[in-house]
Amino acid sequence: MVDWLMEFRALGKTGDVLAAVGMGTWKMENHIDSIESLKRGIELGSTFIDTAEMYGNGHVEEMVAEAIRGVREKVFIGTKVSPENLSYDDLLRAAERSLRRLNISTIDLYQVHWPNSEIPIRDSMRAMEHLVNQGKVRFIGVSNFSSRQTNEAQEALSRHELVSNQVEYSILERGVEKDLVPYCQKEHINIIAYSPLAREGIFRGKVGEELESMGKNYGKTSAQIALNWLLTKPGVVTIPKASKISHLEENINSIGWKLSPKDEKILDELSMI
Repeated sequence: MVDWLMEFRALGKTGDVLAAVGMGTWKMENHIDSIESLKRGIELGSTFIDTAEMYGNGHVEEMVAEAIRGVREKVFIGTKVSPENLSYDDLLRAAERSLRRLNISTIDLYQVHWPNSEIPIRDSMRAMEHLVNQGKVRFIGVSNFSSRQTNEAQEALSRHELVSNQVEYSILERGVEKDLVPYCQKEHINIIAYSPLAREGIFRGKVGEELESMGKNYGKTSAQIALNWLLTKPGVVTIPKASKISHLEENINSIGWKLSPKDEKILDELSMI
């Protein structure tokens, strides 16, 4: 059964919400199929699109601009500033370039893509706050930050709060659960899970066997079971890449139903082996 009923998650303490299944754009090729897939996703309620200035050396941001033309008001756009551009002035210039490529006046979520130990995070956060005060950015996030680094970034902000940390998180990649996920849940910082289908969607060993078996019971694919399991975690949203409409629709149909508590527990325990 196909419902196309999107679920949403609260964005930090902001009162805004994010689509639980957004659209990632890493390694998306700049061609008509990818643009059409993004457009279809927006139609189906997958209105959170995440990109970055480093993707395709800025070309992917331009592709996103094409996809959201005429529907900007329906879409929540996240992009990321590269680690070499985290000094105060460089970050401001990078934001202007992203705004131009995306052809928008405000970035909904601007994220530090990776930490850079050579540039004080307070300088980056000062630039972020300046962008928010100017109305060029709505919300501030980080990506690939540890709990310590996330706390350091949060403490460097004087008037605003971090709303998200984008990290690799899937049924096969659960290292963030030890410290980062509990910290972010406590601080009401969303986890944006990238590569939620384990990079290339390869589920191996006992986990893969269980996903396939469970999928047959629910009438779902292994990928849909894996995404649904991830979305049982409080404050988590996902951004699987979907450069084909068929994959996009499969991803969105990972919601609108729930794993039983028993099956959720089986996957919790199995994926820790």
